[in-house]
Amino acid sequence: MSRRSLAAVLACAFALGLVHSPAAEAGALRSVRLIGEQTLPHRLDFQGTTVGGLSSIDYDQRTGEYVLISDDRSQLQPARFYTARMDVDARELGEVRLTGTHTFTGEDGTAYAEGSVDPEELRVDPFTGRYYWSQEGERAAGVLLDPSVREARRDGGYVRDLPIPDSSRMTEDAGPRRNLGPEGLTFAASGALVTSAMEGPLLQDGPEADTTRGALSRITVQGRRGPVFAQYAYPMEPVFAEPVPADGFAMTGVSSILAEGTDKTRYLVMERSFVAGVGNRIRIYRVDTSGATNVAYSDSLAEEDHLRPVRKRLLLDLADLGLDRVDNVEGMTWGPRLDTGERTLLLVSDDNFSPSQVTQFVALAVR
Repeated sequence: MSRRSLAAVLACAFALGLVHSPAAEAGALRSVRLIGEQTLPHRLDFQGTTVGGLSSIDYDQRTGEYVLISDDRSQLQPARFYTARMDVDARELGEVRLTGTHTFTGEDGTAYAEGSVDPEELRVDPFTGRYYWSQEGERAAGVLLDPSVREARRDGGYVRDLPIPDSSRMTEDAGPRRNLGPEGLTFAASGALVTSAMEGPLLQDGPEADTTRGALSRITVQGRRGPVFAQYAYPMEPVFAEPVPADGFAMTGVSSILAEGTDKTRYLVMERSFVAGVGNRIRIYRVDTSGATNVAYSDSLAEEDHLRPVRKRLLLDLADLGLDRVDNVEGMTWGPRLDTGERTLLLVSDDNFSPSQVTQFVALAVR
């Protein structure tokens, strides 16, 4: 997609009210407040594993625990997830207590080999209690591994893969960019639907976001047994600042998606931006897919003449919360409802196993 074409799509989105406005930003915090935050020690050793890279969090209503996936590509230890407990009330987020860890295993019953999966988001199936998890695949010299949405037993054992859209398959000149595959995953319509979100634009859908313009990602809605019902274009924000130095790394991407309620069209989407020499910016948007163009059969969003992306409105910019720091927050889940009638929203950050970052848990109350 040319800069002019993408700019036209995004300008149309703003004009139609499909994305947020400064006025919406001004009132975004009125319905959200900070309860508290906690951190885990760097490279904490737990049951023989190195805790870190926590890129998603989900609340398990069966146990009252939280499930956390690590994005370790079986480099430190085999790909895995953790369970944890943390008490949260209207005034405080309590200590995070890890309770267990399980290794993901493939069809052959063995742990995944190094570099063969890139885990990103895990959700508890509200029907069965099993886990669905997304992984981004790989695009590297001589290597093309498709991303997937995978079902696992509660012990991490493989059950099956859901079919993925043809547009999401890795080829030399199409499909997800490296590390920009299906980063977000959620159950929608009370568990009847599985919805995933690409972190960034597919190769055929146009360039990545920069400081001058945003980019178009895709949200995919499919049945829990696999058939793809729809895909929608999601307009991401431009990169929020210039990197330091000027040739430093900078990006914006979708890191999590979460069904807002039982309505199959409404979600929360987390956009995570990082700019070298500046830091992170994490924003959460309320998203509505109703009225958006179904692009499930579109080979390229760059070739869509009358594209209508999803609508979005800013719910929260973490910079406005007064946190000790805003780190690489990647995961979010609804927690228990409070006595005040508010709903808790729990966030977790991925420290990339780096000593300069933290594993941070944030509890919010949402009216």
